[in-house]
Amino acid sequence: MKLLKLLSAAAICLLGLGALSAQAEEAWPSKTVRILVPFGPGSTPDTMARMTADYIGPKLGVPVVVENKAGAGGNIGTAAMAKAAPDGYTFGITISGPLAANTVLFPNLPYQPAKDLDFLTIAATQPSVLVVAPSMDAQDVDGLLKALRERPGDYNYGSMGVGSISHLAMAALAAASGTDIVHVPYSTSAKVVTSILSGETQMGILPAAAVMEQIAAGKLRALAVATAKRSAILPKLPTLTESGVAGIEADAWMGFVAPHGTPKAAEDRFTQEVIQMLKDPAVVKQLAKLHEEPVASTSAEMQAVVQGDLDRWTPVIKANNIRFDN
Repeated sequence: MKLLKLLSAAAICLLGLGALSAQAEEAWPSKTVRILVPFGPGSTPDTMARMTADYIGPKLGVPVVVENKAGAGGNIGTAAMAKAAPDGYTFGITISGPLAANTVLFPNLPYQPAKDLDFLTIAATQPSVLVVAPSMDAQDVDGLLKALRERPGDYNYGSMGVGSISHLAMAALAAASGTDIVHVPYSTSAKVVTSILSGETQMGILPAAAVMEQIAAGKLRALAVATAKRSAILPKLPTLTESGVAGIEADAWMGFVAPHGTPKAAEDRFTQEVIQMLKDPAVVKQLAKLHEEPVASTSAEMQAVVQGDLDRWTPVIKANNIRFDN
């Protein structure tokens, strides 16, 4: 009888705890939500994070703040996302590199994206564009490949750093041309553009936002987009695949993640608010000014994109022996 009473009391306690847990889950959010950005202020992911914070904060009824944790190609901030308490009050926004290529580039990466993070949604993307200096005769990809083959090793390309998507995409193009193109790494896309304009380098594959102004002014010549299909931002420009160079897709996308184990109710609500934001005509217009297109993918679609990037860039990284000893 005494045992029966103890079991009954335990059952009541468990029911009570379950009810409290359910109430806590239903009450989300009850305090400040933060969005971690693994790059500095003014970066594309930072701009999206701040836009999101301003938009969804009033809808959630709590402050949504942005914290920048830059360094090591996005690894420091992405590690912070992975190691944050999975309580529903920390989310992150990042790009392809820290989730895909960096897992091959850095042998001692302090996180495992597939295990430590929940992929929520790809928010937006912009095409990467193959551009050349107007001083080059090439009017299209065929013309560029011809020039590269006629003078192997004589041309340089700029990238946003060793191991960046802009580096890997150009390395893949060099392999497609069957020749060497000298790689000159810089720290930002703006510096790459300056190098092309000054003649230090002759070409690069860069995010649309970095080159659209110069393309419009005739200071850079756009030859193709490194995307799976034509971009709405540059609809007349062929893809590299259409131009005869298949397999180079370097979309500059950014997506939201959460620490693995975050309550599903919190993830679902956060994701729903982000997706709703991306459907807002004012937000779509604002993104267009930034040369970005809303995506609002599902979690499964984001996982597939990350895996696709990993499959695409791993052979390029290994063939060019690119790695960091971290």
